[in-house]
Amino acid sequence: MKKFLFLLLISFSAIAQKPWTAQWIKVPGETDYNFGVYHFRKTIELASKPDKFVVHVSADNRYKLYINGEMVSMGPARGDVFNWNFETVDIAPYLKSGKNVLAAQVWQLAEERPMAQITFRTGFILQGETEKEAIVNTNNSWKGIRNEAYSVKKPEVTYVYYVVGPQETVDMNKYPVGWELMNFDDSQWKKAQGAGQGLLKTNTDWSEGWLLTPRRIPLMERNEVVFKKVRSAKGMNVPEDFPYEWARLDVPANSKVEILIDQQELMNAYPAFELSGGKNAKVSLQCTEAFYFNQNSGDWRREMTKPNRNEVSENFRMVGPKDLIISNGQKNQTWESLWYRTFRYVKLEIETGEEPLILTNFRAIQTGYPFDLKSKFSSDNPKINKMLEIGWRTARLCATETYMDCPFYEQLQYVGDTRIQAMISYYNAGDDRLARNAILHFAHSQLTEGVTQSRFPSYVPQQIPPFSLWWIGMLHDYYYYRADAPFVKDLLPQSRRILEWFGKLQQPDGTLKKVPYWNFSDWSEDPDWNGGRAPSTEQGESSVMDLQLLWALQNAYELELKLGSAEQAAIYKAKILKLKSAIKPKYFDTKKGLFSDTPEWKHYSQHPNVLAVLTGVVVGQEAKEIMQKTLSDNSLMPCSIYFKYYLHLAARKAGLMNDYLDYLNLWDAAMDQGLSTWPEMTDPTKSRSDCHAWSAHPNIEFYRTVLGIDTDGPGFSKVRIEPILGKLKEASGSIPHPAGELAVNYKIENGKLKSIIKLPVGVSGKFVFAGKTLPLKSGENKFEL
Repeated sequence: MKKFLFLLLISFSAIAQKPWTAQWIKVPGETDYNFGVYHFRKTIELASKPDKFVVHVSADNRYKLYINGEMVSMGPARGDVFNWNFETVDIAPYLKSGKNVLAAQVWQLAEERPMAQITFRTGFILQGETEKEAIVNTNNSWKGIRNEAYSVKKPEVTYVYYVVGPQETVDMNKYPVGWELMNFDDSQWKKAQGAGQGLLKTNTDWSEGWLLTPRRIPLMERNEVVFKKVRSAKGMNVPEDFPYEWARLDVPANSKVEILIDQQELMNAYPAFELSGGKNAKVSLQCTEAFYFNQNSGDWRREMTKPNRNEVSENFRMVGPKDLIISNGQKNQTWESLWYRTFRYVKLEIETGEEPLILTNFRAIQTGYPFDLKSKFSSDNPKINKMLEIGWRTARLCATETYMDCPFYEQLQYVGDTRIQAMISYYNAGDDRLARNAILHFAHSQLTEGVTQSRFPSYVPQQIPPFSLWWIGMLHDYYYYRADAPFVKDLLPQSRRILEWFGKLQQPDGTLKKVPYWNFSDWSEDPDWNGGRAPSTEQGESSVMDLQLLWALQNAYELELKLGSAEQAAIYKAKILKLKSAIKPKYFDTKKGLFSDTPEWKHYSQHPNVLAVLTGVVVGQEAKEIMQKTLSDNSLMPCSIYFKYYLHLAARKAGLMNDYLDYLNLWDAAMDQGLSTWPEMTDPTKSRSDCHAWSAHPNIEFYRTVLGIDTDGPGFSKVRIEPILGKLKEASGSIPHPAGELAVNYKIENGKLKSIIKLPVGVSGKFVFAGKTLPLKSGENKFEL
């Protein structure tokens, strides 16, 4: 794995205490907003190799920074213009005495950029940390050029929402080969032109354009991996060990070759290869996560139907970006995609002219947020480990510079998805940096009226008011599972503004009237749930909306009581009592013994019943009976694979999680269909996305519910261990608690549970099993119940 010497700033460095002297630069004569790929260079001379040479670097849209031909940084991490990230890198290991060249590739995708990519205008900036490093500051001592080899267009992806950016064409006949190397002749390049002063968000008396802030997350990992298996080949005999052992193809002149490669699992990676010879030969590479049936029906519902993911047929339809590279006939032409691709299947097509072509070093450079899996699970049911493996792969593929709903279609960070993804990170990796980053992103997205955007960063604003409520839930989760109360306290003003916005929409009894914007709660094929909106009356009355508001008020009340304003807590308490007392009379159907979606008692789903249990509108035996009906009544509109996260939480609260493994039939169906990740939708044959981490919540519940490891105090300062083993006779595992590893081991023998529980230093709690509650101390605890 290639690791960059990225310095994550915990606090502002010396250069961040004073204004930058570096300028944003551009290539003269180029527009600020149109598509372009650019290269910048600066040569410096050093008397000796330095021990330390720290620089800060950023660009709009993105950059790759090279020192003496070695790539040392990529970025910037996604953000917005008012919070524009820069990376801090020690480039000393790449420098030498004598001449050195700093080179950057910068690209602006303009109208074709991913929806998650916000932009101000094209630019590049690099600032040395101290006076010693100031010799590399960007100004007109740098040179620049536009790379005419590149063009882009949107992939032909029909029937579905696809916003991750363009496919690229690279004509190597126009490519400045070796532009990043010391011996490259840049005498014809132009002097760079200033494009604005580098302004730090925390230290500026001016505000125009990018406000720079240190990157809060580590650089993405880059792992070189081989492609795995050829599923079909036309036009030439492919070596038996291509591409796994032998990443070379010798393609004869005047050939047309098509090779379908199966990576056997979904992956985020930059495809890369080298070309030699084959003047004007065309090499295209199309990536897809799954095939569709080729229906040609014109009906989008039929066109979105997918076969088993392990099956390959000429009758299947392949969708996804198709990059094209045109050879210049020279040796060792290198190509790597500007942005990563998400794929299981890759179609490689090669068309040669009068010259043969050699393709070598064919590989994928796997990328993603550098999570380190620290949780462990073992049991007498091997299927659980397979599910955990798939879930962790799903979570990892949906995490790069932000969490994202899906890597293939959108790459957008939505609140509803992110709340679950953050919890997966806490339980499986013990890493909360991406979660903190996400919480701040959504805070930055907040509109002046109070509601947050549903997804951010995004250059197209979208509001889902329930997601603003889930953001408060995400804050509450962070407070209880991570040891960082000051971070939560600083964000309470944003929580107050959200609830103030909702307060203006409450009726005298506390329930909501019509709420504006897209009130998505869950996906469903039920027409009454149009666009994922829970059914409501003409006045907008909806039990699902009211219960989501109630839960947010309860979460906010706790946070205010512990961290904020006692006065604000009292206001929330009054609101909670009023709303809670109104919900049951309004929505509970006494004949059915269930909550209806509306006060008209015409629509019924699992959702209000789940939320009624979670909010304590019903408790004890009544809650248990309602959840039993909710789980067994097939007439109810069911929770999707996403919202089953909350269904399972409610079942746990009602004491009905002993059959948890039996609740996972949707995940079994996904495995039966050959998926290597968990899908977006309940039916894997009709799911647009094959990889949606909102479905990976078993990677929480196998630890929180089955092993029973949960927080019982702010910052996980206290623990509650309450295992629900179901049919398991043996189970053990551990999670990365903020204070260290927390491990459990259970074995049922002769009707008794033997338990060994090891808590980190300074952590105590309680063990709950078979109606008994016993104290837990730091270190090892043994029980037999």
